[in-house]
Amino acid sequence: MNADELKAIQAPLKERYRQAPEGALITLRAEGQVGAGVTCRVETGKALVEAGLHPATGGNGLAACSGDMLLEALVACAGVTLGAVSTALGIELRAATVKAEGDLDFRGTLGVAKEAPVGFQRIRLHFDLDTDASAEQLATLLRLTERYCVVYQTLNQRPELTASINS
Repeated sequence: MNADELKAIQAPLKERYRQAPEGALITLRAEGQVGAGVTCRVETGKALVEAGLHPATGGNGLAACSGDMLLEALVACAGVTLGAVSTALGIELRAATVKAEGDLDFRGTLGVAKEAPVGFQRIRLHFDLDTDASAEQLATLLRLTERYCVVYQTLNQRPELTASINS
């Protein structure tokens, strides 16, 4: 896809959302079934993923770790966003690799140390690009990728989060 094709696809959507902003408000959903052996089966839309405990918390390593899945979602979203932004800006990427890594202290998750936080303490997102883009173009590409990546912004802005139980 080139910049003109991307703009042609997105232009009517942008105009529709300008005219009727409520049409841009979409609720995404995910659902999982809690299973045996401390697992949860999640339908991803393309495949079924069985998530379970990380080996550092007693898992056997056969099920996907939800922390890994979070980083994978970030990589996927950032990669798609980088591709769309580079296309819109006319920046040719001969190759692009997106990597994410995050630091966890499993003492928090296991309740071993109350001072240890539960969750990622730091997440690093890195792009390895093969391109002839200038330093200025790359700075713009990174800034816009950060700005428009849904997962990046969700992690960065911390949305309102609620939990409930139905029984």
